[in-house]
Amino acid sequence: MHETVLQITGMTCGHCVMSVTKTLQKIPQVESAQVDLAKGEAVIRGNAPTEAMVAAVKAAGYGAEVKA
Repeated sequence: MHETVLQITGMTCGHCVMSVTKTLQKIPQVESAQVDLAKGEAVIRGNAPTEAMVAAVKAAGYGAEVKA
């Protein structure tokens, strides 16, 4: 299983965290998604394409990019 860390921008509260988490968990091949408001990041485990995860978060109204 692969682990991807995304930098997420635009989250301001717990509701934002829940929204991003649910968005990521709906993607096929995502096993788990842990979103941290304080760090502004999401740790995703699974084999989903990175592009699909970034696109889904952006479609939900947040910024996202792969954290190096």
